[in-house]
Amino acid sequence: MDDATPSEGGASPALGVARSLGGRRWIWRAPPGLTLERTGMGIAQRLGVPEIVGRLLAGRGIASDAAAGDFLEPTLRALMPDPDVLTDMPAAAARLADAVQRGETVAVFGDYDVDGACSGALMASFLRGLGCDTISYVPDRLAEGYGPNANALRALVARGATLIVCVDCGTAAADALAAVEGQADVVVLDHHKAEGPPPAVAATVNPNRLDDTSGLGNLCAAAIAFITTVATQRVLRGRGFFARMSEPDLREQLDLVALATVCDVMPLAGLNRAFVTQGLKVMARRQRAGIAALLEVAGVKERPSAMTLGFALGPRINAAGRISESDLGLRLLLCDDEIDARGLAATLDSVNRQRQAVEAGMLDQALEAADAQLQAGHAAVLVHGAQWHPGVVGIVAGRIKERFNRPACVAGVADGIAKGSGRSVAGLDLGAVVIAARQHGILNTGGGHAMAAGFSLSESRLADFHAFLDERLAAARLLPSAADLAVEGTLAIAGCTTELAQQITRLAPFGNGNDEPVMLLPRVRVVRADRVGKEAATVRVYLEGEGGGPRLKAVMFRARDGAVAEALMSRDGTILHLAGHLRAEEWNGSTTPSFIITDAARA
Repeated sequence: MDDATPSEGGASPALGVARSLGGRRWIWRAPPGLTLERTGMGIAQRLGVPEIVGRLLAGRGIASDAAAGDFLEPTLRALMPDPDVLTDMPAAAARLADAVQRGETVAVFGDYDVDGACSGALMASFLRGLGCDTISYVPDRLAEGYGPNANALRALVARGATLIVCVDCGTAAADALAAVEGQADVVVLDHHKAEGPPPAVAATVNPNRLDDTSGLGNLCAAAIAFITTVATQRVLRGRGFFARMSEPDLREQLDLVALATVCDVMPLAGLNRAFVTQGLKVMARRQRAGIAALLEVAGVKERPSAMTLGFALGPRINAAGRISESDLGLRLLLCDDEIDARGLAATLDSVNRQRQAVEAGMLDQALEAADAQLQAGHAAVLVHGAQWHPGVVGIVAGRIKERFNRPACVAGVADGIAKGSGRSVAGLDLGAVVIAARQHGILNTGGGHAMAAGFSLSESRLADFHAFLDERLAAARLLPSAADLAVEGTLAIAGCTTELAQQITRLAPFGNGNDEPVMLLPRVRVVRADRVGKEAATVRVYLEGEGGGPRLKAVMFRARDGAVAEALMSRDGTILHLAGHLRAEEWNGSTTPSFIITDAARA
């Protein structure tokens, strides 16, 4: 890595690129006042790691040996809190322990996304393993909507449930939960933002309830469910329950926690980093029949990574809740028969292809409408269409947000009602705005968190909602049309070795809160280019330095069109600066370096 690159504070664009071919400004990733070279070299020397690892750690603001050690080797032993720091956890654990000891029938009421499926599977398998009869329930997205509803809860009681555990939902469902008061106890395990007091139930464990001081608000519901199993097992141990049976190894559930953490876009720092790191180790053993089958149908042969979770497994599990049977993903995760698991995985793969087709049909229209709104001066995007599928609007909102770097809401309209989802950019809390719009009477329903939200409203109030978004998210007008690209150093082609790529992976898992390092290849030339992959949407090139020398293979995904793809395919000898990720690629038993291109600029 070039010693001269990252300037303190990132005052000027990297390599002078104020607007790349992808429309982005390149900036050095350097916390203000931190001398990367000195701090990074110090960390490297003291921990005995390569200098580039120390430099990258310093660039992430990790300056102490203890913090660096926990970052490189995150363990639950070092980072797991006492479960009782969460408000209501003692009551929740005690009630669950009572259910286990009495052999009660427990209903687990979940959500239809990955976090809901994972937390539902985790809690149901834990209780079943300890002798409880369990009923798993996931509401139909279109017919019932998100969260508990009175009819479903009463039906669970009619089936014998004396305890209902709501996972990834329930915090805002006080009215619905009241329908079974006196008939069944309720424990809520959630992480969504609370607006007021928790519902009047046996326990509400939610780090984002207003009176919680645990500091664990960045955990997903599956992580909360896992911590709850730890607390419950501790209570049972104290009561002597395990005198006649061995305690389950709760670490075997970490594959579910990792999958939910990545797919719910939780920040990969601190405890979440430990959950994902350790969960990936569990997943690599492929002992859970459902996940093993899904990895197989997705064509994942290598050791799973955070990217595997986010791009191979997550979309397939989510697809069922979006456009098919809402509990299909949960059934797969609970399945312990290999043959049945393969059938469920194949169904999910087919449903995901259907979801992609539905998304493609909406996306072009939505992008065109979004562009027109931003040209007209709106701070935020709100686009809608007749019969747009409500299960896909969140994905389309995410695509709009990525394209324009603006908060985006997308809704499908049917029978005079608009149902939609929104996605936001860092620093703008969309969930709070959606909740406020509901409190102002604009929305019929609405909630979420900073980066994502869901809502419904009368079609006649869409203009009012857009005006409300524009007012509350006015700061979005100051954002550039594309997010800045933070880069961490420059590389020469000759220096892009397999060893260097493997050292960079020591900072994995990568994701929200721990982006994969973006490196620059200055002044390189494309000597060969072609299109490969499904629908020829991937560009593959071979690069060499301006003055010749060794060559490096590079690829750019999702490059069907655009200025970057055009420049790579031009074959006109233009000298380019390239930004991307250096990775070690395994193929047919050999490992070679490969550069994944994310952006380009003319030199």
